[in-house]
Amino acid sequence: MDSGRVTTPFGRRPMTLGLLASQIKAQKIEESPSVDKWKIYRALCQAKPLLDISDRALAVLNALLSFYPHNELSSERNLVVFPSNTQLSIRCHGMAEPTVRRHMAALVSAGLVIRKDSPNGKRYARKTRQGDISEAYGFSLAPLLARAAEIERLAEKVAAERLHVQLIKERLTLCRRDISKLISAAITEDAGGDWWRVQEAFHLILNKLPRVAPPHLIASVLAELEDLRTEILKRLETQIKAENSSANDSQNERHIQITESESYLDSEARPESAEIEFTTVNSVNHADTMHAEDDASVTAENVIPRSVSLSTIIDYCPDIALYGPNARVRNWQDLIQATTLVSTMLQIGPSAYRQASAAMGPQNAAAVVACILQKGESVASPGGYLRSLARLAEQGRFNAWPMLAALRRNSVSGERGAQTPPYAPPPN
Repeated sequence: MDSGRVTTPFGRRPMTLGLLASQIKAQKIEESPSVDKWKIYRALCQAKPLLDISDRALAVLNALLSFYPHNELSSERNLVVFPSNTQLSIRCHGMAEPTVRRHMAALVSAGLVIRKDSPNGKRYARKTRQGDISEAYGFSLAPLLARAAEIERLAEKVAAERLHVQLIKERLTLCRRDISKLISAAITEDAGGDWWRVQEAFHLILNKLPRVAPPHLIASVLAELEDLRTEILKRLETQIKAENSSANDSQNERHIQITESESYLDSEARPESAEIEFTTVNSVNHADTMHAEDDASVTAENVIPRSVSLSTIIDYCPDIALYGPNARVRNWQDLIQATTLVSTMLQIGPSAYRQASAAMGPQNAAAVVACILQKGESVASPGGYLRSLARLAEQGRFNAWPMLAALRRNSVSGERGAQTPPYAPPPN
């Protein structure tokens, strides 16, 4: 140790019990310990959150260590460095001297260095005739040597906490991805259940996370998301089992259905078939109600089979393909994505689109939006029109075929004509 006595601050700086405790602890160094000064500095940088010191204070400490002539801090050598504020400012890359003094005071308060003031407050060293330093006044690095083991433990603790946070963030990211894709698959495949409400619950949980979240809050949100994922998986497993059971039961009845004298498709094709009923409820816009009534007037003689296929929708509503990925619609997911974009362009509110998807299913809702786009400016209020059809679907009186058949009828009769889409596709 460089000195066996306790020093008090020069001038009006007061002496505190904390400073006294730091000096006493610095004196309790084992006989010949030594530690690499840059290794302990790196450990300090890791343990910074637990020691309550700033990065600027660590930059000043780095400058102080550079004035120590040896790579290892040892109790057998003098541990006092005595640079001037000007030299410290230069080695701190031009930091202002008042800022240097403020961060030096922070290092002293944290117990990482000790002031050893001279009688006149200056920093200097007295040397013997042989050139060795006999007495030095400045800043003692002895606390770094005395607290080396403690600092390394703190650095390991911070590293372990950082790894823990990284792991739970990875789990959170995977859980978010799983839930998002499972909900998307359930909506796309028209699985039974209120999946829009599940999606809202998912977003409510995510909204609990601020931009910078503490570890305990991340762990709490992760636990909620994992419970939600488990519930979603149980629902989907139940749905799959129910579909498999229905498929097995339908196989037993398939032969009976084939031997019937008149199939459903045969009855659809008969000109004498009854007219398909498709009426609308009162709407806020009279023009939209008239469109719905026109669509309802389609009879069986110009209706194609009731099983709506994706290719049929694209054939009758070609404009929707311009809004799909790469201006193509290859599957139902692409169609739903395109109609979600188009609904915003048509000023259809998200609540109206959700209501339609919940009432008639995501695929039928996408087909309706595609028809609205194809009709163009003839639909004055697309949002009100979609809500009217959603209310019909809630009453069990909705069928998407009359709308598609009406588009085909208008196309064949030439009433619609060759027109450019009223809405320009998004730029590539």
